[in-house]
Amino acid sequence: MTSMNRLHQWICSSDKWARGVERSLLPWALDGVEPGAATLEIGPGYGATTRVLERRVPGRLSVLEVDADFAKDLQETYGERVEVVHGDGTSMPFPDGGFDTVVCFTMLHHVPSPEQQDRLFAEAGRVLRPGGVFAGCDGCASVTFRLLHLGDTYVPVPPDTLPRRLRAAGFGQVDITVTKGRFRFRAVRGR
Repeated sequence: MTSMNRLHQWICSSDKWARGVERSLLPWALDGVEPGAATLEIGPGYGATTRVLERRVPGRLSVLEVDADFAKDLQETYGERVEVVHGDGTSMPFPDGGFDTVVCFTMLHHVPSPEQQDRLFAEAGRVLRPGGVFAGCDGCASVTFRLLHLGDTYVPVPPDTLPRRLRAAGFGQVDITVTKGRFRFRAVRGR
Protein backbone atom coordinates (compact mmCIF):
# COMPACT_ATOMS: atom_id res chain seq x y z
CA MET A 1 0.00 0.00 0.00
CA THR A 2 1.34 3.42 -0.93
CA SER A 3 1.04 6.49 1.22
CA MET A 4 -0.97 8.38 -1.44
CA ASN A 5 -2.94 7.18 -4.48
CA ARG A 6 -2.65 8.99 -7.84
CA LEU A 7 -5.81 11.08 -7.39
CA HIS A 8 -4.65 12.18 -3.96
CA GLN A 9 -1.17 13.00 -5.35
CA TRP A 10 -2.73 15.03 -8.16
CA ILE A 11 -4.92 17.01 -5.74
CA CYS A 12 -2.07 17.71 -3.28
CA SER A 13 0.27 18.87 -6.03
CA SER A 14 -2.32 21.14 -7.69
CA ASP A 15 -2.33 24.93 -7.74
CA LYS A 16 -5.90 24.84 -6.40
CA TRP A 17 -4.74 22.92 -3.29
CA ALA A 18 -1.82 25.33 -2.82
CA ARG A 19 -4.18 28.34 -2.96
CA GLY A 20 -6.55 26.68 -0.47
CA VAL A 21 -3.65 25.96 1.87
CA GLU A 22 -2.49 29.57 1.75
CA ARG A 23 -5.90 31.27 1.94
CA SER A 24 -7.79 28.95 4.25
CA LEU A 25 -6.13 25.85 5.71
CA LEU A 26 -2.98 27.31 7.29
CA PRO A 27 -4.59 30.52 8.57
CA TRP A 28 -7.24 28.37 10.28
CA ALA A 29 -4.83 25.71 11.54
CA LEU A 30 -2.40 28.28 12.95
CA ASP A 31 -4.94 30.79 14.26
CA GLY A 32 -3.43 31.98 17.54
CA VAL A 33 -0.12 30.15 16.97
CA GLU A 34 2.97 32.14 16.05
CA PRO A 35 5.71 29.92 14.59
CA GLY A 36 8.89 30.29 16.62
CA ALA A 37 12.38 31.21 15.47
CA ALA A 38 13.20 27.50 15.06
CA THR A 39 10.23 25.70 13.50
CA LEU A 40 9.94 22.12 12.29
CA GLU A 41 7.31 20.94 9.82
CA ILE A 42 6.67 17.18 9.78
CA GLY A 43 5.45 15.63 6.52
CA PRO A 44 5.32 18.53 4.07
CA GLY A 45 4.76 16.25 1.05
CA TYR A 46 4.68 18.41 -2.07
CA GLY A 47 5.44 21.54 -0.06
CA ALA A 48 2.25 23.62 -0.34
CA THR A 49 2.36 24.20 3.42
CA THR A 50 6.12 24.81 3.39
CA ARG A 51 5.67 27.58 0.82
CA VAL A 52 3.38 29.44 3.26
CA LEU A 53 5.45 28.64 6.37
CA GLU A 54 8.63 29.90 4.75
CA ARG A 55 7.13 33.41 4.80
CA ARG A 56 5.71 33.10 8.35
CA VAL A 57 8.65 31.62 10.25
CA PRO A 58 10.83 34.45 11.61
CA GLY A 59 14.00 32.32 11.69
CA ARG A 60 14.98 28.78 10.70
CA LEU A 61 12.41 26.49 9.06
CA SER A 62 13.25 22.79 8.93
CA VAL A 63 11.10 20.13 7.27
CA LEU A 64 11.16 16.38 7.83
CA GLU A 65 9.83 14.29 4.94
CA VAL A 66 9.64 10.47 4.95
CA ASP A 67 9.33 10.12 1.15
CA ALA A 68 12.78 10.34 -0.47
CA ASP A 69 11.46 11.72 -3.78
CA PHE A 70 9.42 14.44 -2.05
CA ALA A 71 12.44 15.34 0.11
CA LYS A 72 14.64 15.62 -2.97
CA ASP A 73 12.08 17.84 -4.75
CA LEU A 74 11.74 20.04 -1.66
CA GLN A 75 15.53 20.42 -1.46
CA GLU A 76 15.66 21.43 -5.12
CA THR A 77 12.83 23.93 -4.61
CA TYR A 78 14.03 25.56 -1.38
CA GLY A 79 17.80 25.12 -1.47
CA GLU A 80 19.40 26.87 1.49
CA ARG A 81 16.22 28.73 2.49
CA VAL A 82 14.72 25.66 4.23
CA GLU A 83 16.55 22.79 5.92
CA VAL A 84 15.11 19.67 4.26
CA VAL A 85 15.72 16.38 6.05
CA HIS A 86 14.72 12.97 4.73
CA GLY A 87 13.54 11.00 7.76
CA ASP A 88 10.72 9.46 9.74
CA GLY A 89 8.61 11.42 12.22
CA THR A 90 8.54 8.42 14.56
CA SER A 91 12.33 8.58 14.94
CA MET A 92 13.45 12.14 14.28
CA PRO A 93 17.13 12.86 13.61
CA PHE A 94 17.10 16.04 15.69
CA PRO A 95 18.44 16.80 19.19
CA ASP A 96 16.21 17.18 22.22
CA GLY A 97 14.66 20.62 22.65
CA GLY A 98 15.94 22.12 19.40
CA PHE A 99 12.68 23.67 18.18
CA ASP A 100 10.31 26.35 19.42
CA THR A 101 7.43 25.10 17.27
CA VAL A 102 6.59 21.79 15.56
CA VAL A 103 3.75 21.65 13.03
CA CYS A 104 2.09 19.11 10.76
CA PHE A 105 -0.82 19.56 8.38
CA THR A 106 -3.15 16.96 6.86
CA MET A 107 -0.60 14.17 7.25
CA LEU A 108 -1.35 12.35 10.51
CA HIS A 109 -3.83 10.03 8.75
CA HIS A 110 -0.93 8.80 6.57
CA VAL A 111 0.99 7.50 9.60
CA PRO A 112 0.38 3.72 9.34
CA SER A 113 -0.89 2.94 12.87
CA PRO A 114 -2.09 4.60 16.07
CA GLU A 115 1.08 3.33 17.78
CA GLN A 116 3.27 5.05 15.20
CA GLN A 117 1.16 8.21 15.51
CA ASP A 118 1.80 8.13 19.26
CA ARG A 119 5.54 7.75 18.62
CA LEU A 120 5.38 10.77 16.32
CA PHE A 121 3.64 12.75 19.08
CA ALA A 122 6.34 11.70 21.57
CA GLU A 123 9.09 12.66 19.12
CA ALA A 124 7.45 16.04 18.52
CA GLY A 125 7.53 16.58 22.27
CA ARG A 126 11.14 15.44 22.51
CA VAL A 127 12.44 17.87 19.88
CA LEU A 128 10.48 20.82 21.31
CA ARG A 129 11.96 23.06 23.98
CA PRO A 130 9.96 23.18 27.24
CA GLY A 131 6.97 25.44 26.63
CA GLY A 132 7.20 24.91 22.86
CA VAL A 133 4.06 24.44 20.77
CA PHE A 134 3.02 21.45 18.64
CA ALA A 135 0.21 22.46 16.27
CA GLY A 136 -1.52 21.34 13.12
CA CYS A 137 -4.64 19.94 11.56
CA ASP A 138 -6.09 16.89 9.86
CA GLY A 139 -9.34 15.55 8.46
CA CYS A 140 -11.96 13.68 10.44
CA ALA A 141 -12.98 10.18 9.39
CA SER A 142 -15.86 10.17 6.90
CA VAL A 143 -16.99 8.27 3.83
CA THR A 144 -15.76 11.06 1.54
CA PHE A 145 -12.37 11.24 3.27
CA ARG A 146 -12.08 7.44 2.98
CA LEU A 147 -12.96 7.45 -0.74
CA LEU A 148 -10.22 10.00 -1.44
CA HIS A 149 -7.79 7.61 0.24
CA LEU A 150 -8.64 4.35 -1.54
CA GLY A 151 -5.33 2.53 -1.89
CA ASP A 152 -3.64 5.03 0.46
CA THR A 153 -2.35 4.61 3.93
CA TYR A 154 -5.42 5.84 5.82
CA VAL A 155 -5.50 5.83 9.64
CA PRO A 156 -7.61 8.81 10.72
CA VAL A 157 -6.99 10.25 14.18
CA PRO A 158 -10.21 10.48 16.21
CA PRO A 159 -10.01 14.05 17.56
CA ASP A 160 -11.67 13.05 20.84
CA THR A 161 -8.70 10.75 21.59
CA LEU A 162 -6.07 13.39 20.83
CA PRO A 163 -5.96 15.21 24.20
CA ARG A 164 -5.27 11.96 26.07
CA ARG A 165 -2.69 10.83 23.50
CA LEU A 166 -0.86 14.17 23.48
CA ARG A 167 -0.79 14.32 27.29
CA ALA A 168 0.67 10.79 27.32
CA ALA A 169 3.39 12.13 24.98
CA GLY A 170 4.37 14.83 27.50
CA PHE A 171 2.21 17.76 26.48
CA GLY A 172 0.42 19.89 29.05
CA GLN A 173 -2.19 22.28 27.73
CA VAL A 174 -4.01 20.72 24.75
CA ASP A 175 -6.68 22.47 22.67
CA ILE A 176 -8.70 20.77 19.92
CA THR A 177 -11.19 22.45 17.57
CA VAL A 178 -13.42 20.33 15.32
CA THR A 179 -15.35 21.92 12.46
CA LYS A 180 -16.64 20.96 9.01
CA GLY A 181 -14.97 17.55 8.80
CA ARG A 182 -11.56 18.62 10.06
CA PHE A 183 -9.81 19.38 13.31
CA ARG A 184 -6.94 21.53 14.46
CA PHE A 185 -4.84 21.04 17.54
CA ARG A 186 -2.24 22.85 19.58
CA ALA A 187 -0.40 21.43 22.54
CA VAL A 188 2.26 22.92 24.79
CA ARG A 189 5.21 20.79 25.84
CA GLY A 190 5.44 20.41 29.60
CA ARG A 191 8.45 21.65 31.51
